[in-house]
Parts: sequence; C-alpha cells; structure tokens
Amino acid sequence: MIALREVAGPEVAPWLTEVARLRIAVFREFPYLYDGDLGYERDYLATYARSPESLFVLAFDGERLVGASTAVPLVDEIDAFRAPFRGAGIDVREVFYFGESVLLPEYRGRGIGGRFFDAREGRARALNRFRWTAFCAVVRADDDPRRPAGHRGNETLWTRRGYARRDDMRAHLEWKELGADSAVMHDLAFWLRPLPA
Repeated sequence: MIALREVAGPEVAPWLTEVARLRIAVFREFPYLYDGDLGYERDYLATYARSPESLFVLAFDGERLVGASTAVPLVDEIDAFRAPFRGAGIDVREVFYFGESVLLPEYRGRGIGGRFFDAREGRARALNRFRWTAFCAVVRADDDPRRPAGHRGNETLWTRRGYARRDDMRAHLEWKELGADSAVMHDLAFWLRPLPA
C-alpha cells in the first residue's frame, strides 16, 4: 500500500533533495528527455518550499519516497508561468498552479496519479479563493522519432478529470535534453479546469 503524506511549504525540507532526484529520474523519460542537474532542481523546488500555501504530496512505499506532486498559488510562481494567464485575461491571484507529478515507473497504474490530483484540488478548495486549477505540459509532435513504441501520455487522465488544453496559452522554457550540447527552448501548453465550489 502506497501511503501519501501532504506537507506544506517549508515542511518539505527533509525530503527536498529526494524530490529533486525523483524529478531528474522521471523527467529523463519521453516526453521531457531532461538531462537534469541536482543543484538546479533544488533551486527550482525552493520556490515551492518558500510558499507557506504550497503543497507537496509525497508518496511512500514504506520509508522510500517513490513519487511526489506539487502545487502553489500561481502568484508565487515564476513569471514564465504567470504571463500566459495575464495574456488570456485570467487573474493570476485566482489560479492554484500544479507544478508536477512524478512517480517511478513501477508504481504507475495504481491510481496514485488520481490521488495526487485529489490532494491538490482539495488544497485549492480549502484555501477558498481560487477559481482555477492549472498546469502545463511539454508539447511534442505526434511523429517525434524519440517517442517510445507504445508510449501513452496522460491526456486521457487529465481530460477525464475535467481539464481542457488551452493552445492559446503557452510557456517557453529552456532545458538541456539528453544527448544535447546545450539547452533547448521548449513549448509547454496549459491545461485548465474551473474549480468547483
């Protein structure tokens, strides 16, 4: 049985390096193909750790951290994520933003991804001032030659939970891909859901 533990902001400190390692491991896979750096990851996660209203949902198999999911008020995120909302006329103060969900491959298909969404949406409702939950995901061509045979994305889960992709809202982020000599610019599309009362 996988146990989930919810911790807010600074309470994540004991697990921050483990979450960073998980992000590097999972995002090496398609579609991100991320050649990660532990120092960068710790700095990135510090944005969430500093926000008292952020949420880390940690998945444990016994004492082993096998997955993590994050969320934060969008006003506490970097401008690369806030700007597309302003451009679409959405008040960033009304958005609870989901950073990522990472789970080791052998633990997938057990409903943990749905539990991650439940926890983050629950936090957004508990804070009682958000109209939207949202996240973004990298955009890859359907015929990308690096796509593994039989690869299944998460779009079915996201759509089933009521999220809709907004192709008019894009973030642009650089990261180093596996096998690349330098960082590459990537497009990420946003997925939004109105937050039910």
